[in-house]
This record gives sequence, C-alpha cells and structure tokens, in this order.
Amino acid sequence: MSTPNSSPSFKHQDSQPWYKNYMVIIFVIGMPAFVVIACLWFVYYSYQIRDSVVRDDWYMDGKTLYHDVSRDKLTYDLDLSGKMQFTSNGDITFYLDYPQQSLQTGKLLNGKPLTYPDTLELSISHATDVKKDRDVVLEHQEGNRYSAKVDIDSVKAKYYLQVSNDGKDDWRMQDVAKLPRPEVSFDPLPVFAKS
Repeated sequence: MSTPNSSPSFKHQDSQPWYKNYMVIIFVIGMPAFVVIACLWFVYYSYQIRDSVVRDDWYMDGKTLYHDVSRDKLTYDLDLSGKMQFTSNGDITFYLDYPQQSLQTGKLLNGKPLTYPDTLELSISHATDVKKDRDVVLEHQEGNRYSAKVDIDSVKAKYYLQVSNDGKDDWRMQDVAKLPRPEVSFDPLPVFAKS
C-alpha cells in the first residue's frame, strides 16, 4: 500500500519581524552605516591635516612650474651677506653686510646709492609644521644692525630662514638651519657663480 507523498513546506514563517533579525541589523543596516561614518571621519581628518601653501616664488605657466630666482640673483650681484644672532629670550639681531667696495664708494655694485632699508622682512618657516612658522619685521637700529623679537619653539628642528627687502632693490637671503641655535650666516647662493 502506498502512502501519499507529502511535499515539503517552504512557507516557513519567522516568529520575529524582519527588523529584529540579527542578519538585517548587521549586514543591511550596520555595515553601510559604519562605512558612511568612517568616510565622514576621514573627510574631516584629511581637512585637518591638509598640506600648507608653498611659501616661495613659484608660479605656473600652463602645466609647467617655474621658480623665480631673480631676487636671489640680485643678492649675488650686490654681494650681500648677513649674520643673524638668536638669544634665549627671543631677541633676534641681524647684521646686513655690504661688500667692502660698496662701503668705500657709498654705492652698491649696481651703481645705486648705498642705504640701509628701514625694515627687512624675516620669514622663519618650519620644515613640517605650519603652526611653528613665524613672520616678523626686522627694524633698523643703527649702522648695519636690525632687531626683532620672535618666539621660536624650544625643540630643535629644521627651519627655512629668509631675510628680504621689498623696496626698490627687491633682494632676499636664504638659509636652512636647525633652530634654536646662537647664530646663522647668510651668504649669496654659490650657484650663480657658474653663470
């Protein structure tokens, strides 16, 4: 005698609604929500650690970058040099040295009268942390001496130093030094001696 074949019932009903199922909570709601929150956090974090603006004489012509070295070349042509002294209380003294020939004749090497500018711009840029950058004005005191006061971080680090004159003779002196230190010397860039 044969018994009727009973077909399996695929209409299994859950005793709990869909929103209480752990698979729905983890994979359908939880993971996409986690991805959205992580993306928002990374956008915020990338904005906080963005790169600072380049501080130099660079300009773009089409897709090509050029570095304007005319100010450095003028420093070399005028044979300017300088010495900067730092004290522990934040005082800076800068000595602008003209060549001996200019001091004797009273004229710069390009023929203009030798005068000491009233102010010079000093830019102290930290190699990696823009919050430690300092821009100050060096005030002319007497002779070739200029002074200013600036607060430099006491942790020794690499800094880019630039002293510039933004007057008629638009020159600048640059050096790289680990600060704090007692003294930094500025000399014309030797690269122009080959040209």
